Amino acid sequence: MKIAIFGLGYVGLTAAACLTREGHEVFGIDVSDEKIAAVNAGKSPIAEPGIGELIEAAVAKGLLHATKNAAPHINACEMAFVCVGTPSAPDGSHNMTYIAEVSRQIAAMIDTARPESLTVVYRSTMRPGTTEDLIQPIFEQQLGAASNKVELVYCPEFMRESVAIDDYFHPPKIVIGTSDGGPCRRLDALNAQIVAPRFYTHYREAELTKFVDNTFHAVKTAFANEIGRVCVQLGINAKTVHQIFVADTILNISPAYLRPGGAFGGSCLPKDVRALQYIASDAGADTHLVDSLLRSNEAHKHFLFENCVKGLSAHSKVLMLGIAFKSNSDDLRESPNIDLARKLLQAGYELSIYDPQIIPSKLLGQNLGYAFSNLPKLTRMLVSKSVAESGQFDLVVDTRGWAKTLSFKPGQQIVDVNTLS
Repeated sequence: MKIAIFGLGYVGLTAAACLTREGHEVFGIDVSDEKIAAVNAGKSPIAEPGIGELIEAAVAKGLLHATKNAAPHINACEMAFVCVGTPSAPDGSHNMTYIAEVSRQIAAMIDTARPESLTVVYRSTMRPGTTEDLIQPIFEQQLGAASNKVELVYCPEFMRESVAIDDYFHPPKIVIGTSDGGPCRRLDALNAQIVAPRFYTHYREAELTKFVDNTFHAVKTAFANEIGRVCVQLGINAKTVHQIFVADTILNISPAYLRPGGAFGGSCLPKDVRALQYIASDAGADTHLVDSLLRSNEAHKHFLFENCVKGLSAHSKVLMLGIAFKSNSDDLRESPNIDLARKLLQAGYELSIYDPQIIPSKLLGQNLGYAFSNLPKLTRMLVSKSVAESGQFDLVVDTRGWAKTLSFKPGQQIVDVNTLS
């Protein structure tokens, strides 16, 4: 294919070098005279292992050309990649000036008589909604009825500096955002030799992906450093603790606990987070990330409550499916579902609860004390399966995923608190 790449920074230059290695002809567009001169001389303007050799070979074969002016080349291309910067603005948002300007330039250069559409792939990290709310209107305004001559795609990159070539050919995943959430034929052809999980989705989900990944990497680093500080202050070998932690790929380094849904609770997590906060504070370790966990969890509990009762009229009848900490358990200690029940009662709703594991006469010790100190009328609120299925409730709040196993009337309003989509 003939491909134009706008922006010859780390992302754009790596893509150009790797695409030429696969035999594609690439036109690199940049505003820097120095970069253009270096690339056309077969040299890399950036320090990245292996890039210099690929650029030298590509230029020698006539597969890579750098220029300031894309106009003579763009309509001969099947694809264009936008890899320009999105630096931080003073308020912390992304500065979208370069994205908007390059989009206008591409739109102005497109020949509306070209036989096939141009696939424009954005790889820059962009705020969710940018493709639909900024980029698409630019092309529609410029091209009018001929806007079908452009196929807009968002495909975030997952390359790390110093290992960029290996990351290009062996990415952890390929995420392709399109207008209909379906595949992009040309991008699939381009990635045909790359073995990686593929995700086809709409623009906004694809745009958010890079933010989620990078923020989680930051969270992991900050968490590891906070635990490291605690270890140092307590005279504990941080390396040994780290080795034990990462060895657990069932719960620790895994998808476990990473699905958005219900708040955390139970007899262990809140208690141990509070205890670690105290230990860290007592040792002078300053664990700001750990200190924020319980506040974040309380905020999520309130979010779930508001999400459940959205549009619900006052004094409605509400049925909760599940009140214990988790399924097949009668442990009510610090169950987030008890907090949700209390919020529903305080808001004036008539609440009933179906949880076959909860038998008040069998609750003992701390479990008994926690249950009745937080929900004194728990016994009166518990209902049988037949009552739960009677259809008398205005809303069913499902904390377990049980709704699909029970018989509810068609049209019954059901909110699953473990599904935020």
